[in-house]
Amino acid sequence: MSMLKDPSVKYRPFPQINIPDRTWPSKVIEKAPRWLSTDLRDGNQSLIDPMGAEKKNRFFDLLVKVGLKEIEVGFPSAGATEYDFIRGLVDQGRVPDDVLIQVLTQAREDLIKTSFESLAGIHSAIVHVYNAVSPLWRNVVFGMEKPQVRAIAENAAKLLRDNAARFPQTKWQFEYSPETFSTAELDFSIECCEAVMNILQPTPENPIILNLPATVECATPNVYADQIEYFCRNLPNRESAVISLHTHNDRGTGVAAAELGLMAGADRVEGCLFGNGERTGNCCLVTVAMNMYTQGVAPGLDFSDIDEVIQTVEYCNQLPVAERHPYGGELVFTAFSGSHQDAIKKGFAAQEQRNDQLWAVPYLPIDPADLGRSYEAVIRVNSQSGKGGFAWVLEQDQGLKLPKKMQAHFSRHVQELADELGRELVAADIWDVFQRVYYVNDPQHLQLVDYEEARAPDGTRVFAGKIGVDGQERSVSGRGNGLISSVVATLAEHFGVEIAVKDYSEHALSAGSEAKAAAYIEAAAPDGRTVWGVGLDNDIATASVRAVLSAANALNQPA
Repeated sequence: MSMLKDPSVKYRPFPQINIPDRTWPSKVIEKAPRWLSTDLRDGNQSLIDPMGAEKKNRFFDLLVKVGLKEIEVGFPSAGATEYDFIRGLVDQGRVPDDVLIQVLTQAREDLIKTSFESLAGIHSAIVHVYNAVSPLWRNVVFGMEKPQVRAIAENAAKLLRDNAARFPQTKWQFEYSPETFSTAELDFSIECCEAVMNILQPTPENPIILNLPATVECATPNVYADQIEYFCRNLPNRESAVISLHTHNDRGTGVAAAELGLMAGADRVEGCLFGNGERTGNCCLVTVAMNMYTQGVAPGLDFSDIDEVIQTVEYCNQLPVAERHPYGGELVFTAFSGSHQDAIKKGFAAQEQRNDQLWAVPYLPIDPADLGRSYEAVIRVNSQSGKGGFAWVLEQDQGLKLPKKMQAHFSRHVQELADELGRELVAADIWDVFQRVYYVNDPQHLQLVDYEEARAPDGTRVFAGKIGVDGQERSVSGRGNGLISSVVATLAEHFGVEIAVKDYSEHALSAGSEAKAAAYIEAAAPDGRTVWGVGLDNDIATASVRAVLSAANALNQPA
């Protein structure tokens, strides 16, 4: 069987929501929502090998460390592993006073009773109950009519109320989910939620959490936003409810749906770090939080060391964080393309000159340093890279700031190596080819051994020193108007090497090599070619001498 030429015979578009005066499109997110991590429940139940106690404890500690104040820790009625983990958190006093743990239960008396018992003795907690309300589940899964489904919700609410009374030392909060909300009739979802509220009697001071799940994402994010706005407008006693979002990613827009849902009036977001969860996963809390951060909104979650977060998540889930995952992926701040590299390099240079802290670097919507990432991996070199790429790597690794025309000259050699190796070039590869092309520390070519500079009676400069070539040292001298011209004269007189210096530049080194200064020579060869030389040394004058010798060595290169 293959894809249908006319999929409309099998699939129907999701119906739109009739809200002609919808307001969410003009709203912006101005503050962080309440966050709930469901990594230890929804995320865990989606793993091939669910976490044991050691991994769940490690994950819990991470969630607390990054600032999660509400954590769904499990499904205590599912089995001993879940129940014992939750009891361990309580009995060992591992839940901070400012953190609410939450447990999930189906709307059954025995399961709700077990859920409360798993939390006995906790200072405060949330018990989350759910039942499916949409037509597909009512008709196909349960074979029930609407009154029967509403009755399940009402009975669950009574069980929450009565079981909470058994443990008066705990401050209880309740959460109700009309599961499959995203595919249910809106008015019926409101009917079920209102019925639950009538029993639990929430107040603005002690509100109920109404979680509205996109259990299966079946429409574009704007439809979900419309559903949320409609629900918020029409729910009686809205001020006594916290509207929570639980989006899934079946259409790849779980994050967008959560963001639009917040714009539509929701107060809380449920999800997992890096979007683990059933099928294609839950909303990624990291992405939503960092999206806010890049808009100047403090998310209340701390991902300053995102690599540590990734390491723990990957260990506990036994799932890799994709290399292109927003904010966390290994390659999300990396440019291989030449045009991207050039723009980023110029952006960093401009950023250094700015008088304010505002971030404005092409292709980088966030400063990688805010997430604990170094700038070394921002630009990497392969066969797609341009001269800006290797120039950035040389500057970051060795402190070298090659003149623009020299970058073009060296680019050809880097490209040849990339094509030859057929892989990404690391900093060591680029440094090796740089030393080879410019004869840095190459004993088989002209190399400076020692020298002195003196001023002659007629005002000219005299270069006197030793130059080694092919392992042999020669004492040489020459004079000119300055140090560089005297070295050029020495080469012509003693080695028959003639070059004419066209341009010279120098700079102190900021990183990398033990040399403290770099000098660059652009020179003309007798045959009209342009050759380049570079010199590195603790002393800038000596670096310039080495640069002249490097340019002289380049005469042996093929045109």
